Amino acid sequence: MRIRIYPDNPSPKNIAQAVEVMESGGVIIYPTDTLYALGCDLYNHKALDRLCRLRGVKTEKALFSLLCPDLGCLADYTRPVSNTLFKLLRRNTPGPFTFVLSANSQTPKIWQSKRKTIGIRIPDNTVARALAETLGHPMVTASLRLDEEVDDTYLTDPELMEEMFGRQVDLIVDGGPGSLTPSTVVDCTSGEPEIVRQGAGSLV
Repeated sequence: MRIRIYPDNPSPKNIAQAVEVMESGGVIIYPTDTLYALGCDLYNHKALDRLCRLRGVKTEKALFSLLCPDLGCLADYTRPVSNTLFKLLRRNTPGPFTFVLSANSQTPKIWQSKRKTIGIRIPDNTVARALAETLGHPMVTASLRLDEEVDDTYLTDPELMEEMFGRQVDLIVDGGPGSLTPSTVVDCTSGEPEIVRQGAGSLV
């Protein structure tokens, strides 16, 4: 199933419909400010297992990120950050970045793993942030991927996504054409922020 949600003025009714799918254990495809992504409810372990199967990874080894509506999620999932780092985050969010931060003691329990870091995404996309805000806590997020031999337009055109992934996910949120450029990944765990993957974002 595919529903259209306009980024300029997301319909609360349609946002609620997508959130209901996640709350019931569903996996969705939704737009971000970079690639379209797979998403599910952070606290639904069956949905997380499904997401892992879609990406071909084991749950305990998954390196998915959390999509948050704003920086308010940091205290719940990461260790305290310095004032300097917080100012960097505030300047660059919402935006096309994944910030890798030190996870607090609660996060490994959620992921059922021993990981000590967590990726945080706060995209400059009103639909994505509205989904997380309405859900009431972060979504687990992972960029949509294809086998190398498949045309890239299946990553940018929601109608083609429905053709390709419609039977694998529960809902496709059509937010218009997507991008093929991923987020910039910034490792913030060792003092000085380090760009480990240059993508769509440039730090300011």
